[in-house]
Amino acid sequence: MRHLAIVIPDPTRASLFGLPYWVIVAVGAVALFGAFQAYYWIGHKLGDTLYESRVGRKLPRERIRSVERVVEKWGALAVYACFWVPVLRHTLPWVAGALRISYPWYVVASALGCLTWVPVTSFALYSVLWGWLELAAHSPLAAAVAAVILISGVAAFVVWRRRRKSEKALVT
Repeated sequence: MRHLAIVIPDPTRASLFGLPYWVIVAVGAVALFGAFQAYYWIGHKLGDTLYESRVGRKLPRERIRSVERVVEKWGALAVYACFWVPVLRHTLPWVAGALRISYPWYVVASALGCLTWVPVTSFALYSVLWGWLELAAHSPLAAAVAAVILISGVAAFVVWRRRRKSEKALVT
């Protein structure tokens, strides 16, 4: 049994800045929930003037309209789903406020999003980062090869998506 304690790290001992990692994750979830409420109310207060702001003028109108269609169609479910889409995570709440979707449902969706997205990404990123650092400690060459493979994979995916998108644009 003593051998297992050495092989499997104790998840309750993970820490950052001397605080247990789960506390950092909980604080992050609460902070993100607060940011989502601020996004909603800023969008709600600004309404249509949000689109005329400096940031609103930089975004293509069709992109804003596509986000509006998603919010209009899916409502609070779109708010929950936006946690899992990097670009939408911090833009859709503004639009939800500007379109004035039901605030109680917005609160429920953003709370569920924070409770699911933050721990999953935090612990997954924590595991990947520490796994790669452990690999680097044992074999810097293997860690470099893993990093090159990962970067190559991401680059290939981006190129594939762009080509696919441009092919669709040519067809339509």
